Amino acid sequence: MPLPRKSIATAGLAIMGALTLSGCATEGYVDKHIAAVNDRIGALEARVQQVDGTAQAAASAAQSANQRIDALTARVDAIEQQLASKRPRN
Repeated sequence: MPLPRKSIATAGLAIMGALTLSGCATEGYVDKHIAAVNDRIGALEARVQQVDGTAQAAASAAQSANQRIDALTARVDAIEQQLASKRPRN
């Protein structure tokens, strides 16, 4: 006894639906993976802030060192001028 066309069509649709739905990600799966990515992003943001703070401190120290060098350069120039203006003792 052959199966009615309606039963074959229904079975075909059920199989197609099952195959189609099996490839979809569940909301929980997506949420879990998004949370993992967000955790990694948070860790990277914290690291970037730490590096930025270190860079700002280094820039401040470099600026301070440059100011000291500028002050010392002026003093050295003044001493060299004094030495050049004196006559040799010999």
